Amino acid sequence: MADTAKEKELEARIEALERAFGTIQGELTATKAENAMLREATARAEAKATEVAVAQAKPAPAPAAVDGFTAGSGATRVKIGGFIKTVATFSKWNDGDVAANTFGRDFYLPQAIPIGGVGESTDSDFSAKQTRLWLNLETKVGDHTLKGYIETDFQTAPGTQGSERTTNGYNLALRRAYVQFDKLTVGQDWSTFQYVAALPESTDFVGPTEGTVFVRQPLVRYSIPAGKGFTLHVSAENPESATATLGSPTLIENDDDSIPDFAARLHYAGSFGELSFAGLARQLSVDNGAVSDEAMGYGASVGGKIFLDKDKRFDVRFMGTYGRGIGRYVGLNFAPDAVFVPGSNKLRNVDVFSVLGAVRLGWTPKLRSTLMAGYQDVRYADSIPVASLLAYNNKAWSLAGNLFWSPVAGLDLGVEYRHGERELVSGATGQLDRVEFAAKYSF
Repeated sequence: MADTAKEKELEARIEALERAFGTIQGELTATKAENAMLREATARAEAKATEVAVAQAKPAPAPAAVDGFTAGSGATRVKIGGFIKTVATFSKWNDGDVAANTFGRDFYLPQAIPIGGVGESTDSDFSAKQTRLWLNLETKVGDHTLKGYIETDFQTAPGTQGSERTTNGYNLALRRAYVQFDKLTVGQDWSTFQYVAALPESTDFVGPTEGTVFVRQPLVRYSIPAGKGFTLHVSAENPESATATLGSPTLIENDDDSIPDFAARLHYAGSFGELSFAGLARQLSVDNGAVSDEAMGYGASVGGKIFLDKDKRFDVRFMGTYGRGIGRYVGLNFAPDAVFVPGSNKLRNVDVFSVLGAVRLGWTPKLRSTLMAGYQDVRYADSIPVASLLAYNNKAWSLAGNLFWSPVAGLDLGVEYRHGERELVSGATGQLDRVEFAAKYSF
């Protein structure tokens, strides 16, 4: 029995040890679980800390560009832009001088080149008149788009101009102002007869003026997509006959026109560049009550811009124009539309041929040059006595080359040299040599 008691005691001790061991095992298992959870939490915390550190090390994203602002109820998007441009011009005429604060001093105007005078020293002019401001409006009206555009500068304002001696303040001038509703344009814009893309980059206001169709005027235009890159523009535009009276080359705006000028232009845009084919038909009119006459005018113009590389840094631009009675459309009215002969009370024809060409050379993304040339030839009706035309413009041509540098986006610094000549029917000529510097900030 004693052995039995001892065995029971031993069994009891063994059971107690087993219970104690089980308790220790449970505590150990719990500790292991707690340690695993702690390690997992620590890993998550370390990963989060690393993510925050990486995010803080990255630069903050640039704010999104603001594309205009809304006006009114918010349906109209408004954009403002333009450029601030200052030019420093150094001009030398070999046959006289040009009056201060006139267009011939501000930019290249071949008809302003003096002839028959005495050459003087170089004239210098500094001006910010070419500074330009524009306002662009766009409103969605259901499935339609309504747009408005206003553009101004200080270069071509008529009337009182500033004094170079004191304030140099100049009047704001309207350049363009029109409304577009889908394919319809009504207002003042570049003439449909003009191909604007042919104009080369220049420090000058125009460039090769004598070879350029250059007119802004009120018009009504309808643009028709013709498929495969073609667009047809047709328009009725403001008429104005600018004639000269036999014996005097002075231009007269008759303001006697009763029929609009009609223009059409077929434009093609492709991967290689652009092409433009334009036509013009108009009626010329002189009517002062006692004397009146009418004549027809017409013209054709071909232009283009051809890219020479895939980056479009090199291109060729050209324009060729021929017509009768289109003097005011070409070369800023270098030739009259017609010559009025008082003796017969008739308008006599004036034919014009002009051409311009330019090559743009993009040396680097920031450095580029343009070489350009312009030419115009004027032919008067054979019925007009040559002796009465001796003081009239006969020919003009110019050559120019420039270098532009854009150190940062929006800033252009340029220098340009130009030589231009004007010839009268008499054979007398005048020459201009000009060096010009320009700085322009576009926004």
